Amino acid sequence: MILLTSKEKKENVVAGLQSGADDYLTKPFDPEELKARLRTGTRILDLEDRLIEAREDMRFQATHDALTSLWNRGVIMELLARELTRSRREGKCTAILLGDLDHFKNINDTYGHLAGDEVLKETARRLVSSVRSYDFVGRFGGEEFLVTLNNCDPAFGLPRAEKIREIIADRPVETSAGSIAVSMSFGLLLSQEWRYVSVAELLHEVDTALYAAKAAGRNCIKAAIPKTQPAAPPEMAAELMRRRQ
Repeated sequence: MILLTSKEKKENVVAGLQSGADDYLTKPFDPEELKARLRTGTRILDLEDRLIEAREDMRFQATHDALTSLWNRGVIMELLARELTRSRREGKCTAILLGDLDHFKNINDTYGHLAGDEVLKETARRLVSSVRSYDFVGRFGGEEFLVTLNNCDPAFGLPRAEKIREIIADRPVETSAGSIAVSMSFGLLLSQEWRYVSVAELLHEVDTALYAAKAAGRNCIKAAIPKTQPAAPPEMAAELMRRRQ
């Protein structure tokens, strides 16, 4: 925004700039000078756009996995922690799925790491397409993926997990090295059944369930079932008591 004014006093120019103008010209003005100042403004705006784009690129790189463009491990764990806090506060259920591509080492050894990368990227795409827009999908590490199904009805946790498993194994992945059949094993945990357990403990339990799925022959789902319901932490117990009063 360029201010064109017949007032030449410094205080008038300052008042105009403070009102929102980016530059100023006094009358009578030279058209060539106006064009030059507009070009300067354009260069400044272009530089600002590039800085914003670079900042967003850096933010994306810091929060996403470079290969699959999914949330990286740090972010998906943070999102999971926030969602568990919210679901516990509202009395909802979050379904946690930890999936691992079956025989992925054999894929790399047989078809090469480039084909393995293509399998990982296609797996990520299928996972994202199989969940709702407000669910979370992240690359947990290597060929492991973490999925959180937010505000999930416990009765539909396993059927939804089975649907995701079917989508992964539905058809081979077409890669530069040929068609590769893929499948995933999953551990499933419903947060409503583990109300007062830390995020680290929940991840340990769902990881144990995943290993059970691997031991059961792969390409299946095993659920983590608590043997006993852990007692509420003192601060949460006090809050529950306060609400009852």
